[in-house]
Amino acid sequence: MAENVESKENQNGRHQEVGHKSLLQSDALYQYILETSVYPKEPEPMKELREITANHPWNIMTTSADEGQFLSMLLKLINAKNTMEIGVYTGYSLLATALALPHDGKILAMDINRENYELGLPVIKKAGVEHKIDFREGPALPVLDEMIQD
Repeated sequence: MAENVESKENQNGRHQEVGHKSLLQSDALYQYILETSVYPKEPEPMKELREITANHPWNIMTTSADEGQFLSMLLKLINAKNTMEIGVYTGYSLLATALALPHDGKILAMDINRENYELGLPVIKKAGVEHKIDFREGPALPVLDEMIQD
């Protein structure tokens, strides 16, 4: 039974070495919630990016699917139009944000590693939300200082 759960978790993009990112104490309950509530509602581009990211050596840095869904809900509830993301990695939460914002919404996205962002960029483009993203490579403070000076 445990082997079956582990292999199923890996297929769904979970990060076995980290455990689940949740207040729940039960991995089985967390997996049930993902399979019955989170994954069925996950937009296809986000699922694709989650699977790409799960195969990356630093996948521990990604946002979980339930966190992405929660972020999206919060952004819609407050009618967010402009956001800032510091630390993009492959862009899973960035994509969740872009999909939640209105067509004219904008995201200032900053990361020190453009290469990781570019892993997710084809999915972001395919989702039709690239126009919302202003990606800046570099540490956040100098990027923000430069923006203030301009």
